[in-house]
Amino acid sequence: MTNDNPIEVNEKGDQPKAETEIVKETDKDETEKEEVKKEGDEEVHTPDPYYPPIIYLPEIVVNSGEDGEEEMFKRRAKLYRYAHECSPPEWKERGTGDVKILKKEEDHSARILMRREKTLKVCANHSILPWMELKPNCGSQKAWVWKTQLDFADEEPKQEV
Repeated sequence: MTNDNPIEVNEKGDQPKAETEIVKETDKDETEKEEVKKEGDEEVHTPDPYYPPIIYLPEIVVNSGEDGEEEMFKRRAKLYRYAHECSPPEWKERGTGDVKILKKEEDHSARILMRREKTLKVCANHSILPWMELKPNCGSQKAWVWKTQLDFADEEPKQEV
């Protein structure tokens, strides 16, 4: 409780205390300051919102694995796989992101690569071979189905539809 009139006294007969500001500085960094305002017996803390990092991490350059390949096709899509292991078998979602057809410049082979949007985790990675057939899915003009013998999205090759 502040008193604007210095002549007035409170119920106990004491003079009112003056408002003060105290600034504490740390030895580590001058930007870390904390202001403490005292009003009577109450303290109000207004901390500085900047916190320096505890550990500084070096910037690392990550290879995408797409060097030496030309992008032939790119489209945003949602990828599903046909899960044979379930009973009854069903379509399960693998992810949403950009599907790319990449062509190697040296031997002219092509592959499909798809990464999830935010995590950039690979959800489809396999070669395009002459025996593969791209068929429209029944019931939809936008959905397409193909079969591959070896998909390397999960770091171990397995057959997918």
